[in-house]
Amino acid sequence: MSQTRVLALVGSLRAASVNRQLAETAAHVAPEGADVVIYEGLGEVPFYNEDLDNESVPASVTALRTAANEADALLLVTPEYNGTIPAVLKNAIDWISRPYGAGAVKSKPVAVVSASPSGNAAQWAHEDTRKAVRIAGGEVLEDVSISIGGTIDKFGDKHPKENAEVAAQVGGVVAGLVAAAGELVSA
Repeated sequence: MSQTRVLALVGSLRAASVNRQLAETAAHVAPEGADVVIYEGLGEVPFYNEDLDNESVPASVTALRTAANEADALLLVTPEYNGTIPAVLKNAIDWISRPYGAGAVKSKPVAVVSASPSGNAAQWAHEDTRKAVRIAGGEVLEDVSISIGGTIDKFGDKHPKENAEVAAQVGGVVAGLVAAAGELVSA
């Protein structure tokens, strides 16, 4: 059985963010045969600018596109900033969607996980992320996602992987991505 590579893009650059911890949880609970890699360079990627998207594209963009191209599936983990998707995550989607119709996200299975201290569970960011990546050409898995609200009360000072219910839910998302990647390969 070959390894399924899942690239996790996290919409928060803060090292100790709950959303980053959820991506870490995904790597921790990934089923056998899955390798979840958290992309570390989103803060270095310039805002999308078509003037930069040419033969001298920045190295940070090349690295992001290469990582996305090499992945079998994408896991997007997003907080909610001012009622929508964080700029860093939207920017990553913009870069990996180019060239339009043939970008690194095209036809790849994508799942979205959102989390917020609010009871809204970052639902607006969740939906905006799904919309953006769907328009970019990703195969958004409709039934493979979770939104977690009340993160301060739910996790306190503990890592989400210590919460059995959340760890199981995140594991289910990764398993869904692995299954979808396998279906796309065999199709």
